[in-house]
Amino acid sequence: MAPVSAQPKICTEEDYNNLPENVRAELIDGQLYYMSAPSRIHQKILSALHIRIGTYILSKGGSCEVYPAPFAVRLFDNRDDTVEPDISVICEPDKLTDRGCSGAPDWIIEIVSPSNPGHDYVRKLNLYADAGVREYWIVDPRSQNIFVYYLEREHEEDFGAESYTFHDKVKVHIYDDLWIDFNELNL
Repeated sequence: MAPVSAQPKICTEEDYNNLPENVRAELIDGQLYYMSAPSRIHQKILSALHIRIGTYILSKGGSCEVYPAPFAVRLFDNRDDTVEPDISVICEPDKLTDRGCSGAPDWIIEIVSPSNPGHDYVRKLNLYADAGVREYWIVDPRSQNIFVYYLEREHEEDFGAESYTFHDKVKVHIYDDLWIDFNELNL
């Protein structure tokens, strides 16, 4: 008889919601992924982008809202997947709840953690595409690159990333007139 290997515990939304308030984790495909405290450069990038996006949204007076992490996003009604993107832009107010966001944000930005880059580059890219996120940015402080995925394209093979550096001006696809100049962010 072959040895039986231990199966990872399948976690639910209830498990996620019962985590202590000071514990940061994401629930993806029934697995909890714990997150460590972010680095200073991570927080510097997060703050600069949050301010830039928030200022733009306020100047336009639209219905979109921007939320920095920690902010819970339950991506699907029929699956127990809850993530905490570094930045979430939600343009449908009915998706906002007291707990965070229920449904796919329009735009998500993740700042890559050096301890688990595959989480943002692969696992979350596929998850966000499946959930209907319109635009997904991966900001990598170590390589000083920004990868922009415009996920509204008709076919998955069209999801190729547009690649930029911290010296570039990057177009936000969900808006007609928003560009983020990474040079101006003083990173």
